[in-house]
Amino acid sequence: MKNVSGRDALFLAEMGIGPLWQLRDVPAADVVAEVPAEAQPDAAVPEAAVEPARVAPQAREVPEVSAAPEAPEAPEAPAATPVRAHTPLSAPPYRNPPPVPSEAAWDDQVPLEDAAPDIAGMDWATLRTAIANCRQCGGCEGRKPVYGSGPRQARWLVAAGTPSVLDEQSGQPLSGEPGKLFENMLHAVKLSRERDVYVTPLVKCRPLNAKGGERAPTADEVAACRPFLERELALCGASTVLTVGQVAANGLLGRPLQEPLAGLRGQTHRLGQTPLVATLHPGELLRRGADKALAWADLCRARALDAGA
Repeated sequence: MKNVSGRDALFLAEMGIGPLWQLRDVPAADVVAEVPAEAQPDAAVPEAAVEPARVAPQAREVPEVSAAPEAPEAPEAPAATPVRAHTPLSAPPYRNPPPVPSEAAWDDQVPLEDAAPDIAGMDWATLRTAIANCRQCGGCEGRKPVYGSGPRQARWLVAAGTPSVLDEQSGQPLSGEPGKLFENMLHAVKLSRERDVYVTPLVKCRPLNAKGGERAPTADEVAACRPFLERELALCGASTVLTVGQVAANGLLGRPLQEPLAGLRGQTHRLGQTPLVATLHPGELLRRGADKALAWADLCRARALDAGA
């Protein structure tokens, strides 16, 4: 092949093309394309606009590798939605936890029979039913309650401590021989049990021990029954309260049940707004006749309070 003339080389340079062929007797490594200086462009030409020089076929078979291409950066994976430990995998995820309900003011699940009755609003009939169905303490289990007796509108309310076996059998408080003595005491101050006095036990059921014998009531039994007596006082409208015996006086005045009665006698106390006088139980007076004078003084005190009302 003939050599490229100077004129052809000039034209090729103007076109930006170097020599395409080389002499066979000249090694390829020693051939350098010479471009006249006047053929150089005034400004740098972008690399993308310059056509790369063609190389010998053997040069294309083994391309020069300068460095391994960088792997494209993987796109950032979206954050996984947190799953609670107790949430089943099949349940759909939620953004906010379900609201925790606040404690309700009223519990609709409480059975009506377990709810405390509104004793303060009862009349005579509902009060009797409430006493019959009361299960507020262990003393009422299997026992027959003893209700109050007397006129619905009374001048005195007489409170005994607990029913006796005679009271349980007859169904009214202060029965038997103690009851007869008590009626005589009332007659002495010109009062009648049938007309003027409402009599009721503080503890409505007779307390029994494990062997079936009588025992003293507990503070819980007194506290469970006291609202019944307070409602009886409100319903009968008595202007004076007379307690007979230690249990009734201490239970209504908030003292320990074992406190002696002597510390309360001879004074005027109050149950709410109602004057209260404490005296001995008629059953005790039958055993200690000498104490009848003490009981007479207590009855006179109560009668004087009633007269001044």
